[in-house]
Amino acid sequence: MALGRAIRAAITAALALTVLAIAAPVALAQPVPGVTPTGILIGQSVPLSGANKDLGEDIRNGALAYFKKVNDAGGVNGRRIEMLTMDDGNVVQRAGENTQRLIEERRVFALFGYASATLSRPALPHVEKHRVPFLAPFTGADPMRVFNRYVYNMRASYADELEKIVDHYSLFGITRFAIVHYDDVVGNENFTAVDRALKKRNLSAVAVAAFKDRAKPDIDGGVKAVLKGTPEVVILTTLYKASSDFIKLARKSGSTAQMVSNSFPGSTPLAKELGKDGAGVAIAQVVPPPNKQSVPVVAEYRTAIEKQLGRKEYSFTSLESYIAAKVTVEAIRRAGPKLTRESFMQALDNLSSYDTGGYTVGFTPTNHNGSSFVELTIIGKDLLFKH
Repeated sequence: MALGRAIRAAITAALALTVLAIAAPVALAQPVPGVTPTGILIGQSVPLSGANKDLGEDIRNGALAYFKKVNDAGGVNGRRIEMLTMDDGNVVQRAGENTQRLIEERRVFALFGYASATLSRPALPHVEKHRVPFLAPFTGADPMRVFNRYVYNMRASYADELEKIVDHYSLFGITRFAIVHYDDVVGNENFTAVDRALKKRNLSAVAVAAFKDRAKPDIDGGVKAVLKGTPEVVILTTLYKASSDFIKLARKSGSTAQMVSNSFPGSTPLAKELGKDGAGVAIAQVVPPPNKQSVPVVAEYRTAIEKQLGRKEYSFTSLESYIAAKVTVEAIRRAGPKLTRESFMQALDNLSSYDTGGYTVGFTPTNHNGSSFVELTIIGKDLLFKH
C-alpha cells in the first residue's frame, strides 16, 4: 500500500511538472496586442463628420502619408503600419466609446492623434487600465500635459503659444489685450495662461468673452463685451467656426484690433472659414509652415502627402501629424523586432533629442512633452500664410 501511494505521488508530481512545462511557453508566447509578425495596428478616434471634420481629416491624412512612405519601403523591422481610424463626430462620449472598442475589441497596439483635449481625456481611463501608449494628442491644453506614463505630447502647449503671442505684441508697446475663450476646463486654462503672461508684464486683460456653450456660443454678446474694452489685440482660443464668426462680426462692428488665434482651431479650417476676411489674422503655429521647403521634414512631407492624397493639399495640421507619425515609427524601430508596449515606451523615453529633419522632438522618463516650438504666421492678402 505504501509503495502504491509512493508511485501515485510520483506520477502526480511528474504530471504537474509536465503541465508547468507546457504552460510556461504558452504564457511566454502571449501575443502583444496589435502586433503580428507582419503588422502593427495603431488606433485613432477623430472627427470625420460634424464640427471639426477638416481637422480630423488632416490629422488622419498626415499620419497615413508617413505610414505609407514607411510601408512602401518595406515597413519597420519587417512589419507594416496600419492605422484604424474611427469617427467620433467631435462628440466626447463617442471618443470614449471608440477608445474602448479600439483597445478591448480591436486590440490596437497604441493610440494616436485624437483631435482635442476634450476628446482625449475620455481615453485616459482606458489607456491607464490597459497600459496603452497614447501618442500625439492634438492639443496643447494643460490638463493633457500633466505627466502621464502612457501619454506622449509631440507639440508645444497652449501656454507656450499664448506666452509667445503676448510677448510678440508687447514688444511693440501694445498693452491692451482681450481674450476669447470657452468657459470650461480647457478654456479657463487658456485664460489663465494669457492672464499669467500679462501679469509678467504688469498688464491685465481689458476685456474677456467666455462662451458657456461650445455648440452655440453667444458671438454677438462676446463681440460687444470685447469691444467695450477697446483692445489693440484680441486673442482667440475657440474652434474655427466660433473664431471666424467672432472676427467677421467684430470687423463689421468697426473693430481694428489685431486678431490672433492660438493653434487650437486649426489654421487651414480657420482660414477657409474666414475667406477674404482672413487677411491680416495672425495664428500661432507649433510646426514650421508647410510651404517652408528649406526645412527638410517639410519638403519630405509635401512629397509624401501628395502621394497619399493624389493632390497638392498641405496644412499645418497634417504636417504636425506627419512629424508625430515619424517620431512614432522611429521609436518602434529602436524598440527592435521583439516589440512590446513596454519596449516601445522605453524607446520613446530614451528619444532625448530626435531631429525629424529641422524639427526636434525629445522625451525623458519624467517628461513626455516633446517640443516647445512656437512661431507666429499671418494670413496674407493672397490667403496664404506668411511667417
